[in-house]
Amino acid sequence: MALLALRRAGEAAAAFDQTLALDPACPYAAGKAFYARLLACDWRNHADDRQRIIAAVRAGGRVCDPFAFAGIADCPEAQLACARTYAGDRFPPAPAPLWRGERYRHRRIRIAYVSADFHDHPTSHLAAGLFERHDRARFELTALALGPERAGAMRRRLVAAFDRFIPAGARSAAQLAQLLRELEIDIAVDLMGYTQGGSPELFARRPAPVQVAYLGQPATTGAPYLDYLIADAMVIPPQQRRHYTEQVVYLPDCYQVSDDRRTLPTALPSRADAGLPATGFVFCCFNNHYKITPEICAIWLRLLHQTPASVLWLLVDDPAAIANLRAAAAAQGVDPERLIMAPRLSHEGHLARQGLADLFLDTLPYNAHTTANEALWLGLPVLTCPGRGFAGRVAASLLHALGIPELIAPDLAAYERIALELARDPERLRRLRARVAAARATSALFDTDRFRCHLEDAFTRMWERSQRGLPPESFAVARRA
Repeated sequence: MALLALRRAGEAAAAFDQTLALDPACPYAAGKAFYARLLACDWRNHADDRQRIIAAVRAGGRVCDPFAFAGIADCPEAQLACARTYAGDRFPPAPAPLWRGERYRHRRIRIAYVSADFHDHPTSHLAAGLFERHDRARFELTALALGPERAGAMRRRLVAAFDRFIPAGARSAAQLAQLLRELEIDIAVDLMGYTQGGSPELFARRPAPVQVAYLGQPATTGAPYLDYLIADAMVIPPQQRRHYTEQVVYLPDCYQVSDDRRTLPTALPSRADAGLPATGFVFCCFNNHYKITPEICAIWLRLLHQTPASVLWLLVDDPAAIANLRAAAAAQGVDPERLIMAPRLSHEGHLARQGLADLFLDTLPYNAHTTANEALWLGLPVLTCPGRGFAGRVAASLLHALGIPELIAPDLAAYERIALELARDPERLRRLRARVAAARATSALFDTDRFRCHLEDAFTRMWERSQRGLPPESFAVARRA
């Protein structure tokens, strides 16, 4: 894991492989090894290894954690099996829950958001405006900030946004759960799931009457102590609801919050400053490179073949991943220099340079999430192809709420065809970019107050059911005018 944190994915994969050679049954090591190879864009034996992991997960094996598995299997049934095994093995419900049916009588509904990402992080870039605008006449807000202290402008903004901002410090999950219970929190919201820095064991102790999974985990948690999952009908079609242990709450536009107070870059860097050639079409994908699969990469390279002087702009800084991607290009007859690797910049610098790209190409089975939201906010068209699982349907949800469904390809063949058509038709692309930019001011996707009202309606209904002693149930929030 230390090697992964140091962006040395190739070495991490080798280390996990050594672990498996010593102990083939080492819990979750096979999934970690596969995930490390995805980070390194090392696709040797990709198809066989993928099928082997999926089969083992379906059989109930302790093979892969749910976060990594979302990028491996585009299959809600298998993701459910993975999550149930992992939750039961690593984070089973506490024998004695902290909340035991008491009815709180507060003037305002008490909501606690729990996250390790209350700092300069994609989750906070999306949700800061929501926290600031919650109706304080109806809701009392607590932030429980997991992990180490994180200074900076975003942290200061978030501290000011809550009624109570509590750094976790060195306190254990048990102590933090007890704190939420003592605060008589009505609704505890897990913004992390099984992502890095999360605390499922806190929620396993049942500190609150209502416990909600939101934003961090784009799949079921498999945990019986998380009552609800915030979604929309695009990311979880109703016929797939049975593959989620949580009760699903359907928001009417898009499940993903957006902050409409974000500023826009005041100036673009030059193409030379960004390492791009002076002319030529710029395909881009700024997703994390573990989301790039050999099937998606092959499509991208065919697009380069068919679009002279074009380049593919990627956010890849792992040396093994860069070498493997360039080797894949050469093997397909594409000059490896046409793959431009973008260095990591500040958040503001990264947003500013996106205006130099012509078309964002999404990945599958794990889409762009916050990355797609930011690209669309900046007026950059995002072309996606929905999968079957939650993680593979997020960009389609964003585009649907934005009102530009023609960027949602029904299959990968159409995805490739649309990308090529847009690259060859500058006027069509110009009109599309204008629509994306105009939708910033008019679409449901970027209306933070509209989203806030819908989410507050959802929280109120959850709270009312709990107050009446009723069990959680799935429901759809009515669209407000």
